[in-house]
Amino acid sequence: MSADAATRVLFDEPGPRGLARIRVVTVVALAVVALLVAGAVWQFAVHGQLAAYRWQFFTYGAIVKFLVVDGIGNTFLATGVSAVVAFPLGLVLALGRLSPLRPLSVASTAWIEFFRSMPMILVVYAFLLALPRFGLVFPVFWMLVIPMILVSSATTAEVFRAGIRAVDRGQWEAAQSLGMGTGLVMTQVILPQAFRIVLPNLLTGLVSLLKDSTLGYVVSYGELMQQGKELVAYYHYMIQTYLVIALVYVLINWLLTRLAAWLQVRIGTRRTSARPIEVDLEPAQ
Repeated sequence: MSADAATRVLFDEPGPRGLARIRVVTVVALAVVALLVAGAVWQFAVHGQLAAYRWQFFTYGAIVKFLVVDGIGNTFLATGVSAVVAFPLGLVLALGRLSPLRPLSVASTAWIEFFRSMPMILVVYAFLLALPRFGLVFPVFWMLVIPMILVSSATTAEVFRAGIRAVDRGQWEAAQSLGMGTGLVMTQVILPQAFRIVLPNLLTGLVSLLKDSTLGYVVSYGELMQQGKELVAYYHYMIQTYLVIALVYVLINWLLTRLAAWLQVRIGTRRTSARPIEVDLEPAQ
């Protein structure tokens, strides 16, 4: 299914009048946003929030190290470790859910549906408050990373399962006709194609993990938001600090999103035998 066809499934293609209305609404919306931004900047200027000394603060070496080097470094560390563990675990769970062995399939399905249904902040609080009552105390880093792994592995498993099912059934039949066993077909034929299909979705999942790392404040892990919170508490430059942090997150997420979009286009031109990937993002009721 092409992108144009998929779009037409969602809504009818607008005619000339519809396009004209869309242009007018877009222009009005942009004008309103521009006015809001201008009003915010004016308010900042009136109250002295744009004074040079408030922004020079971020050129000091100690502040750069504390906020950028330590904060972003810890954010990338938590995100990277979570992705390295959660993505392979998600693949294992996806294969378990597709397994003909019913106990394995039921166990994998239960894991996926349970952790897809849980807000990650609730899992973080469980590691922070509930598990220590039973004698299970984890370092601060793992109080954040393990919940990220648990939740991300469940959502990633569905991405992998959708990618595997998107590979045309004829690939299975052709490989089996050559005498290949089920395991060999999966590892040598199906999974390489599924990886190519889901790679952009995995990058999107990496963006979600990066955002989830902001919950480090719950366990006082020194990621970017927590470092910013400490700076605000000590120096009281709240607007400047959180604007800088917001710009950093926007830049990182924009780069990852653009990379995912580029891969989607690049891979889409090569994929000829796979059905469109459909991922169920809602947990089973």
